[in-house]
Amino acid sequence: MTVRTDTGGRASRGLSLAVWGLTRAVLLLCVFKVFTVPGPDVTSDVSVIYRGWYEVLRAGSYPLDDVTWQYPPAAALAVLSPDLLPFLEYASAFFLLVLLCDALVFGLLLLAGTRPGTRDAGTWLWVVGVPLLGPTVYARYDLMVTAVAVVALLAGVRHPRVLGALAAFGTLLKVWPVLLLVGTARGRATRRSWSAAVVTAAVLALAAAVVLPGAFAFLTFQRDRGLEIESLGALVFHVARQFGWEGRVELRYGSMEFAGPHVALVSTLALALSVLAFGWLLVWRLRARTFAVHTPADAAFTAVLLFTVTSRVISPQYMVWPLGLAAVCLVFRGSRMALPACLVLVATGVTLMEFPLGFAHVVASDAEGVALMAVRNGLLAAATLVAGRRLWRDTVPGAGRRGGAADPLSRAGRADTPASAS
Repeated sequence: MTVRTDTGGRASRGLSLAVWGLTRAVLLLCVFKVFTVPGPDVTSDVSVIYRGWYEVLRAGSYPLDDVTWQYPPAAALAVLSPDLLPFLEYASAFFLLVLLCDALVFGLLLLAGTRPGTRDAGTWLWVVGVPLLGPTVYARYDLMVTAVAVVALLAGVRHPRVLGALAAFGTLLKVWPVLLLVGTARGRATRRSWSAAVVTAAVLALAAAVVLPGAFAFLTFQRDRGLEIESLGALVFHVARQFGWEGRVELRYGSMEFAGPHVALVSTLALALSVLAFGWLLVWRLRARTFAVHTPADAAFTAVLLFTVTSRVISPQYMVWPLGLAAVCLVFRGSRMALPACLVLVATGVTLMEFPLGFAHVVASDAEGVALMAVRNGLLAAATLVAGRRLWRDTVPGAGRRGGAADPLSRAGRADTPASAS
């Protein structure tokens, strides 16, 4: 029986490697424009915008005069990273570096899936999910950030300080990785990871401020952003346009945003929802008592979904964040995030249909565009609600009981608690 299991595992890993190689070759052919994907040119952000930032950063400053620079100071490392391959043109080097980050995540998930109490479902989610986003996933630096998050969560199982340090580094790359810390086990694991995060963030932020001026100018640019047309709140205006709403779509801060009557109100409500999401996470953190080895990944996945869905901006590349965290969740047999992970996977495929393939319909708010945004954002909202409910039931005392009987899935989740409480 053991021989058959090992043979089956090797076959699955070999197949996943073949599928990964084939799908990534297709992605590279797309970003190198051997194949042309209909819709807007997704590579222009790298060849034009990133390249422009690269020149400014090499001159000794952050892009202070460019409102599209909305990223924390360590994002400069991603923009400057093509210098690691100086023999290649800027965009080509960037695409290959993203491919290397993709390969790193794949390899780590593959390795993690061979350990006791784990499975290869996370590897397959990553293998299938990334190409569903289309060439956009290789034409932004979000996959690099996701790679840092995946490494942090996998390493954090045994080394909380590494989790904290990498979470801090990721936060200075694109803010959201701070949410990796929300699910650390109470006691020593939390003290070690959070203290390492604070020290690392302080050191890196100070270094960035000293080395280049304008390290934190992004805060002002982010504050002034409006309601992007792909966000959940924007559905209000996609529908309102069918009934004569006198608004318009404008290119602002690097994305297409709604402008017109009541947009500011809906944008404020989106911010209020984000505050409520933070409040729910705080209540969960205070009430949670059962911290299994998969809890940090489950909590990070849920938190990222909460703040993505309530955001004023849900750009297509944002989908790689929950996808990567969902893959880590599915590595652990005790995780109950399979359903929300599948919903995110489907939402990723729908995202390709709306950008770049159907982006003209989204901008026009026609029937196809409204349907695409309703389905994509509806799937994300459903994934968020399911993930939040399952996280609560798995970790809060009494939440997993029905009529006085313990939920067997909750008992299964508690079986690996000692591994994360050390």
